[in-house]
Amino acid sequence: MTSLKQVVGAAIVDSLAYPSRLLVARRSAPPMLAGLWEFPGGKVEPGENCTQALHRELMEELGVSVRLGTEVEGPHEQGWLLNERAAMRVWMAELTSGVPRPLEDHDLLNWLDLGSAETLAALPWIPADYPIVAGLLAAIGEPVDTTGPAPGR
Repeated sequence: MTSLKQVVGAAIVDSLAYPSRLLVARRSAPPMLAGLWEFPGGKVEPGENCTQALHRELMEELGVSVRLGTEVEGPHEQGWLLNERAAMRVWMAELTSGVPRPLEDHDLLNWLDLGSAETLAALPWIPADYPIVAGLLAAIGEPVDTTGPAPGR
């Protein structure tokens, strides 16, 4: 596999030790992704490693600092394929300071119950994030079918 643009994301939970809620962010841009939900994060810039980029992105996008937990490991060396040009690595994270606000690229944030896998699966995620949701739920012991919303949704 050729080198892909590296993107990083956070599965921000209420507690790394006993996660019960997940913070999700609704995209406001670009137009083709507006209204879809995602894990907050962004591109790794030159001179940054993945975790440095994730901390920077979360401060820029949400105004928060986090403690990173384990990585939600994807099936590829660079994590989860987003498209033919980019892949994303995702870490579990817990807030350490700040109150999450949609500062950049998002118009809404919401805490969702991790015990309601059906609610998570039914959310209109960016399509590439559905496998990551399944990986996250499997990592915390809540398996679910997250192949995407049922036709007609």
